[in-house]
Amino acid sequence: MYIVTVEFAIDPPHWEAFLPLMLENARISREREPGCRQFDVCVDAAKSDVVFLYEVYDDRAAFDAHLAAPHFLAFAEATRDMVTRRTILTWNRVAP
Repeated sequence: MYIVTVEFAIDPPHWEAFLPLMLENARISREREPGCRQFDVCVDAAKSDVVFLYEVYDDRAAFDAHLAAPHFLAFAEATRDMVTRRTILTWNRVAP
């Protein structure tokens, strides 16, 4: 399994617009991408401008397919000016 974690810092005036777009991106990824096994959108009440993603894919190719998917490209374009920082880490699962 190929794991991707992403932490977004959102410009506060864009929070209300960003979160529904992120949730829609996650939903479509889970429903339409055969290699996407899990896509969790997480927030922390103590960090009101941060969104954390935990994504599980079959392999790197499945993640690359996600990055090329029309819904992801539309999400990235729509939120480009809303994000002040993005930290992406990738992991390989070593235990079931």
